[in-house]
Amino acid sequence: MTVSDPIADMLTRIRNAIMAHHDSVLVPASRTKLSIAKIIKQEEFIEDFELLRGKPQPVIKIHLKYIDNKPALLGLERVSKPGLRVYAGRREIPRVYGGLGIAILSTPKGIMTGQEAWQQRLGGELLCYVW
Repeated sequence: MTVSDPIADMLTRIRNAIMAHHDSVLVPASRTKLSIAKIIKQEEFIEDFELLRGKPQPVIKIHLKYIDNKPALLGLERVSKPGLRVYAGRREIPRVYGGLGIAILSTPKGIMTGQEAWQQRLGGELLCYVW
């Protein structure tokens, strides 16, 4: 079955794995998903991720992070969807939970956090919020 929104599928898989207290989750790989996983790891919401090359398609194994048996990643929300794209200029980049969370944007210089985009004076498509 084909997925119409692969990023939303990735976020849902992570959300479901956290609710079930799994140690890791497998997500079909793409460059965009790898970039999102890299950002989530840099912001210390997950332990680690690895690219497992296999047939027919490579997958990303995301190792979830728990602190005192509570997930470090409390929420994921998809913002821009295939049916309704959401763009933000530099001045319109939202702060998620007063700075405790991050906004992930797709900019002309690649996928980055809202804070990085603001510092580089870039706007772009709001992919998701993570807190």
